[in-house]
Amino acid sequence: MEPVRFAVLGPVRAWRAGTELDLGRPQERALLALLLIRAGQPVPLSDLVAALWGPRPPRSAVNVIRRHVGSLRRLLEPGLPVRATGRRLVRAPGGYRLVTDADSLDLLEFRQLHEEAREAAAEDAPVRALDLFTEALGLWRGPVATGLAPETRALLPLAALEHERLVVVREAADTAIAAGRPSAVLPEVRRTAADHPLDEPVQARLMLALAATGRRAEALSTYDTVRERLATDLGIDPGPELLDAHRTVLIDAAPTAAPSRPYAQALPTPAQLPHDLPAFTGRRAELDRALALFPDGPGTVAIAAISGMAGVGKSTFAVHLAHRLADRFPDGQLYVNLRGYDPSGATVQSVDAVRGFLDALGVPPEHIPRCPDAQAGLYRSVLAGRRVLVLVDNARDTEHVRPLLPGTSGCLTLVTSRNELSGLVAAHGAHTLTLRPFDGEEARELLAHRIGVERVAAETRAVGEIIRRCAGLPLALTCLAARAAARPHFPLATVATELREAHGSLDAFAMPDVSVDVGTVFSWSTGALCADSARLFRLLALHPGPDLTAPAAAVLADIPVRRSRALLAELVGAHLLTEHAPGRYAFHDLLRAHSAELLRTRSTGTERGDAAHRLYQYYAATAHAAHALLAPAADPVPDPPSATAAGAVTDDRSALAWLTAEYAVLLAVVAAAAASGHGRTACGLIWSLEPFFDRRGHWHDGLAAHRTALDLARRLDDPRTTARALRGLARAEGRIGLHDQSRPRLAAALDLAVELNDDIGRAHTHRSLGWESDQQGDIDGALRHNRLALDLFTGAGHRPGRASVLNSVGWYHARLGQYREALHHCYQALTMLQELGDRYGEAATWDSIAYAHHHLGRHPQALAGYRNALLRYRELGVPYLEAETLKRMGDTHLATGGVEAARDSWGEALTLFTELGHPFAEQLSARLDDRRSGWADVGPTA
Repeated sequence: MEPVRFAVLGPVRAWRAGTELDLGRPQERALLALLLIRAGQPVPLSDLVAALWGPRPPRSAVNVIRRHVGSLRRLLEPGLPVRATGRRLVRAPGGYRLVTDADSLDLLEFRQLHEEAREAAAEDAPVRALDLFTEALGLWRGPVATGLAPETRALLPLAALEHERLVVVREAADTAIAAGRPSAVLPEVRRTAADHPLDEPVQARLMLALAATGRRAEALSTYDTVRERLATDLGIDPGPELLDAHRTVLIDAAPTAAPSRPYAQALPTPAQLPHDLPAFTGRRAELDRALALFPDGPGTVAIAAISGMAGVGKSTFAVHLAHRLADRFPDGQLYVNLRGYDPSGATVQSVDAVRGFLDALGVPPEHIPRCPDAQAGLYRSVLAGRRVLVLVDNARDTEHVRPLLPGTSGCLTLVTSRNELSGLVAAHGAHTLTLRPFDGEEARELLAHRIGVERVAAETRAVGEIIRRCAGLPLALTCLAARAAARPHFPLATVATELREAHGSLDAFAMPDVSVDVGTVFSWSTGALCADSARLFRLLALHPGPDLTAPAAAVLADIPVRRSRALLAELVGAHLLTEHAPGRYAFHDLLRAHSAELLRTRSTGTERGDAAHRLYQYYAATAHAAHALLAPAADPVPDPPSATAAGAVTDDRSALAWLTAEYAVLLAVVAAAAASGHGRTACGLIWSLEPFFDRRGHWHDGLAAHRTALDLARRLDDPRTTARALRGLARAEGRIGLHDQSRPRLAAALDLAVELNDDIGRAHTHRSLGWESDQQGDIDGALRHNRLALDLFTGAGHRPGRASVLNSVGWYHARLGQYREALHHCYQALTMLQELGDRYGEAATWDSIAYAHHHLGRHPQALAGYRNALLRYRELGVPYLEAETLKRMGDTHLATGGVEAARDSWGEALTLFTELGHPFAEQLSARLDDRRSGWADVGPTA
C-alpha cells in the first residue's frame, strides 16, 4: 500500500507516494478535515452531517456522506472496487474512522512532539525540550483547515485544537525563559499574543520573554495595552498571572520561569508534618541558630542538614523546627521518613519517596514517567515557583536525599541523618547543624517536665548520675522518665543504682566520642514490663513496618486482639512504642534494634519462624478476602492462604478502607516475605493487591510487585504459578503502555494454560488479550477474545467470570454498532452480577446498557442506566469511571434537548477529570467552551 500523508494544521492537504492529491469538492474536503481533526478516532454520522450542513441537513445527507466516503477511499487507495471498504477509511461504531498515526498526520506528529518535549522538560533537559517544542509549533502553517469556506469552518470543532496550540506556546515560552533562550520563542509568542489579545497567560509570557530579551519598556507597554483592552472589552481587571508578570518586569528581575507550573489547577496543599511534641524542651541555641538562617523564608534553594548520633533527638528537633517555620511556606509541607538506618533493612528508596511526594502534590499517576530520573525532574518542576517546606527524616547519605531536593528558590529542605552529609554542604551549599547530647541543664529540664520539678530538686545527686548513665541522650532520658513517672514514690537513687548494675548492649549505635550504653537504659525499661508485654516487644521486631495495628500484633504473639491492645498501651506508656495515629504503632529505630537483639537472644528459631509465618499469612489472607470482595471475577490467586482474615474486612467498602490504610505495610510485607523464603505467600499477596493497584492508579508499584512475583514463581518452578505471574505482569505492563512486553507474556501465559488444561487461566488470558486488542483499535479482535473467554468460563461453571465477560462481550458489540446484541448480553450479565453482589461489575454493565440505549435513540432508558452506574461508582469511590459515565450522560441529555442538564453533567465530569489530571479535562473544557454560544444548534456526540 502506497504511503499517504495528511496535513490539517493549516490548509487541508494530502499526498500519496509524495504526490499531492486533488481533494475534490468543498464538502469532500470538509469531510476529510473532520476525519483528520478527530485524528484516528471514530466520527459518528451525526457529527459528519452536522459538520457539512449544520442544524438543517437534507434528507439525503447520510447517502451523500456515503458517496463522499467512497470517493475519498478510491482517492486514497486507487483501484479499490466501488463497494470495498479499503484499509485507510474504515467503518467505526455509528460512523467512520481514518486510520492515521504520527508518521502520516501532522496533528498526531504535533502531539507526539509535545509529549516528548514535556518528558524532556521533566528530565531537566530544557534545551532538548525547547527544540522539540519549536519543532512541534513549526508544523502549524496557519489556522486549522485553512481554505475551507468560513461557514464550513464554523461548523468544525476547531477550538480544541487551537487550545492545544496555546498550551504548547505557553509551555515553550516557560521552557525557553527557564533555559535562558527567550529569543527562540519570542516571534511565535508575539504572533500568538496578537491572535489572542485577551488571553492573559499568553500575554504574561510575552511580557516575560520581552523583558528577558532586554525589551523592558515594550513589556510594560504590552501590560498597559492588555489592561486597557480587558477593561474596555470585558470590564475586568488583570488576573494573577498578568499581575505577577507585571511585578517581575517592574523590579527588573530577569525572569527565569513563567508564572504557571505543571498541574497548577489541581495541586492540593500538602500538610504532612508529624505532630509537634507538646513537651518539647531544650535546644534553645540550636533553634535560634536555625531560625536565624531563614529570617523571612529562604530566597534561594535552602537546605539545612541536621546530624547527630542515634537517640539524640534529630527527628523531634526537625519536626519542631518545621512547625515553627511552616507559616512561611503557604504552599504546604512534605514529609518522608527514609528509614536510612532501620535495623530491619526496610529503607525507603529515593524513587519511592519521590513518587509519594508527587502523589501528595496531586500529580495523577498516568502523568508520572517511568524513569526515576524523569520522576525526580517532574517533582522539581511541580515545586518550581512554589513555597514548600520539605522534611526528609533519617537519610542514609547524600545520594539518598539528593533526588528529593527542590530545584528552584522558595523552598526549604530540612534533612536529618546520623551521617554528616558533607556532600550536601559541598554540592548544594547546605547549612549544617549538629545536635549534641543534652548538657546537664537541658537534661534536668527534660526530667523535671516529665517527673516533676520537686522530685528532681529533691534528689540532685541521683539525677546527676542518671543523666551521666544516659549520657544526656533525650531518647534514653525519655524512656527512663516514663517508668519513673509511673512510680511517683520510687526513689530516684534506686533508679540510679539499677542503671549502674544493669546490662544491655546497643554499642553499635554509640558515636566514637560518646561513652554510653543505651541498651542498659532500654533494658531497664523493658525489665519493668509484664512478661506478656516483654514478649510482644521482642516479637514486634519481626514486623517489617512502617507501622502496625493491634490485630497484627495479636497475630504475631498469637493472642486475642483485646489482649494485644492492652499490651500495646503498656508499651506506649513506657515510651517503647509510639501511637503516631489512632490505632497505629511504630518503633524508633534504636528501640527496634533493641527489640531485635532481645529476640535473637531470648527466643528460639522455631518461635521466630512461627511468628513470621503467622504474620505473613494474616496479611495475605486479609488481602485475599479484600480481593474477593472488590473483584469477585478477577484472576484467582492459586493456593490462597488458609489463615483467618481480619474481621474488619466484611464488604467492598471496608475492604477498600483496609487496603488503603495498610498499603505501605503490605508492600513491606511483600518484600520481607520474598526475602525470607515465603515466596508463595508473597506471590499470593501481590496478586490479591492487583485490583487495588489498578483502581487507585498505583501502576508503578504494581509493576515492581508483579516483576517480583514472576521472579519468585520461576524459582518455585511451578507452571501454574508462573502462568498466573505472567498474566499479572502483562496487565501491569499494559496499563503503562508497555504493550511490546505485555503481549508476548500473555502469549506465553496462554501456552502454559493450554498445557495445564487450565480453562480458567485460559479465560483470563483471553480477557487480557481482548483488552490489548482494544488498546490497538482492534475491536473485532477484542470481541473475539472475550467470546473465547465467555465459552471457557461457561464450560467451567465459573459464574463470576461468566457474568463479567458477558458485559464485556456486550460492550464490544456496542462499540461495533450492534446495539441490540449488546443489550442481550448486558442484561444477562446484570442479572448474574446482582445475584453475585458484584457492585463494580453492576456499575460497568449499567453504563454499557445506557450506551447501547443511547445509540438506539432510547434516551430515557439511557439516562436511567447512567444514573444507576453513577450511584454505584460513587459508592465505590471510582472517580475516573464516574467521570466517563457523566460525560456520556451529558451526550444523552443534549440529544433530548436538555441543554442545562447536559452542561451540568459535563461540568461535573470536567471537575473530576481536572482533579485526576486526565487529558479528557482539556477536551471536555474545549467542548463546553465551543458550545456555550450555540447549544441548540449542536447535535449529540457519540
